[in-house]
Amino acid sequence: MRILIAVFFIFLVNASALSQNEALAKNYFEQGEYEKALSIYEKLYEDTPGRLDFFLSLIESHQQLEQFEEAEALLKSKLQGVRPNPQLWVQLGYNHSLQQQDSLAKQSYQKAIVAAEENPNYAYTVGRAFSDYSLLEEAVSVYTKAMQADPSKDYNIQLARLYGEQGQLDKMFSSYIDLMQSNPSYRAVAQRNFSSYITEDPLNEANEVLRRTLLQQLQNNPQLLYNQLLSWLFVQQKEYRKAFAQEKAIYKRSEEETLRGVLDLALIAISEEAYEDAEEFVQFLIDNSYSPEAKLQGHQYMMTIALKTTPPEDYPKLEKRFEELLNEYGRNASTYKLQTDYNEFLAFKAGKKEQAIQNLKDLLATNLNSYREAHVKMTLADILVFDEKFNQALIYYSQIQSKLEGNVLAQEARFKVAKTSYYKGDFEWAQVQLDVLRKSASQLIANDAMQLSLMIRDNSLEDSTQTALKKYARADLLALQNKNEEAITLLDDILIQNKGEKIEDEALLKQAKIYEAVSDYENAEANYLKLIEFYKDDILADDAFFLLAKLYEEKLGLPEKAKEYYEQIIFSYADSIYFVQARKRYRSLRGDAIE
Repeated sequence: MRILIAVFFIFLVNASALSQNEALAKNYFEQGEYEKALSIYEKLYEDTPGRLDFFLSLIESHQQLEQFEEAEALLKSKLQGVRPNPQLWVQLGYNHSLQQQDSLAKQSYQKAIVAAEENPNYAYTVGRAFSDYSLLEEAVSVYTKAMQADPSKDYNIQLARLYGEQGQLDKMFSSYIDLMQSNPSYRAVAQRNFSSYITEDPLNEANEVLRRTLLQQLQNNPQLLYNQLLSWLFVQQKEYRKAFAQEKAIYKRSEEETLRGVLDLALIAISEEAYEDAEEFVQFLIDNSYSPEAKLQGHQYMMTIALKTTPPEDYPKLEKRFEELLNEYGRNASTYKLQTDYNEFLAFKAGKKEQAIQNLKDLLATNLNSYREAHVKMTLADILVFDEKFNQALIYYSQIQSKLEGNVLAQEARFKVAKTSYYKGDFEWAQVQLDVLRKSASQLIANDAMQLSLMIRDNSLEDSTQTALKKYARADLLALQNKNEEAITLLDDILIQNKGEKIEDEALLKQAKIYEAVSDYENAEANYLKLIEFYKDDILADDAFFLLAKLYEEKLGLPEKAKEYYEQIIFSYADSIYFVQARKRYRSLRGDAIE
């Protein structure tokens, strides 16, 4: 037993030393210290001659030092061994090409291709070796011949990627489609790769090639897969009605008769604010749903659209529609989502806060599970904050925290406790809650918590009385209550009375957002420009650049100016939370394919 333990201990020590030497050699190679890397790889290969990765790293080290003869000798020696791996012919050919010995390189490449054709089991490693050296035609030849020699082999995913790199879009899409037909689980992978070529522009070459390919396939051999991919393509192009035509075809031809595709499309259209299209899709869901639960869900989405699109003069009609639905489906646990939406509408838009509060208290008296109860209490507390009944709101937020401890809803409730305390002017307690959230909350809540925490802390240092901060919190609450003119006036007072102080940039940003809300884009632009001019190195600078870019793009119709400010985010604020969005919008405005 002692001998076995000793042997095992020695094995562990040797394995650890090997791993450390491998990491050291790799580090030297990456740092360009090829002689040091070569020395270690020689020792590693000597100790473990069966490790092909050490051998290939040894060859590459020789090549980096332009020791081509030594590399060639090692490769030829290896190729003369028993059952040599044919990918070594690729390495030998590449070694020749580094010396401009093109004819010798081609001979070695051809030997690799023939070997892989004779034994398709080698096709993957040989094809990958060619691909690593950007020898795309040779790699395509290896995979194609291997699949012909052994139909059980499937290298469509490798071929698709190679065709894409070659710019052979029709072959790329066809290969991905073949792959999906043989293995439907690859659909998500294929669509992700399509996104490297497909843009929002229907006239983009890749878009046209994919559409043409799918239509031809659909005509020759009707399959649901082609309809699904066409629907996906039309969604990328924001042609939602064309996608809807495909989803209806899928629904009619599917044995399961599932409406999942139509539902997903409706939700996409709602998120993209294509409300007219979304309304048609949701109506289709309502008309074709068999169960009362599914029809109720459809009506809920229809009311979501109505809440976004109904002008104030038609609020009585919207209220009547809510009442009709609740009379039909009941005021019970199953309609809790419809009821919370309705009462948010009553409180925040229709000016009926007291009615909304009572309705939600009545709903809480029904048989709700913990999560539904928490959602209802959150809505109720939000309305109480809106009505400046802060202490009552804090009770409900705290109940959510204690009931669902550790859940995201509990974290959201804690953030709202902090925000409510901030509105009250109790900045110390708000800060305590925010400090907890910054350490443990979801990323979105943590970012919001960090921003509010920094704002409170920064604006408490200069002013021990926190007078300006209290005004700002009041303006923030007025904006929440849609009392925009009052909020703008109060922020003006801060900008005059506290010029040059820390709170000035916060006031400028908040006021700009309110100006946008009331469609005063000229003043919003002026505020953003002031922020950029005077606070370019401050924490809110990236907010100003991004929001100004969006203003130019979406409201003022100035795409070139928008590009200019998105570009500032990309090159000057790489750690900004807006970086990914800015890069995407910039590339879209420039006409790039969006990955």
